[in-house]
Amino acid sequence: MNPPDVIEIRRLRVLCHIGVPELERASAQTLFVTLRLVPKQGFDGLADDLSRTLDYALVAQQVTSLAAARPRRLIETLALDIVGYLLAHHPLARVAVSVEKSILPNTDFVAVHLERNA
Repeated sequence: MNPPDVIEIRRLRVLCHIGVPELERASAQTLFVTLRLVPKQGFDGLADDLSRTLDYALVAQQVTSLAAARPRRLIETLALDIVGYLLAHHPLARVAVSVEKSILPNTDFVAVHLERNA
């Protein structure tokens, strides 16, 4: 059996109000979101037609808007919100999301990873 066909959006820059302390949530922060999207329709049947596949520009716009829509305390919550939204609004068999936040000294970032099936 072949592995599933995947669309990846890597390190999408989003702005959101996030953090446990209220002071941290007061200003928008830049996070990076990586998505691995497994469409229900494999690539073989697309016939070079956008309407038969996932519009990844639209997905990027939706994730950017979702991140900015409301404040959150945890990047884990943002990851859950993204996965839930994408599975509810797009023909996807599986979604994997990583959210990166630069917060700890002496590190590049802290990341959470989440995968869910439809």
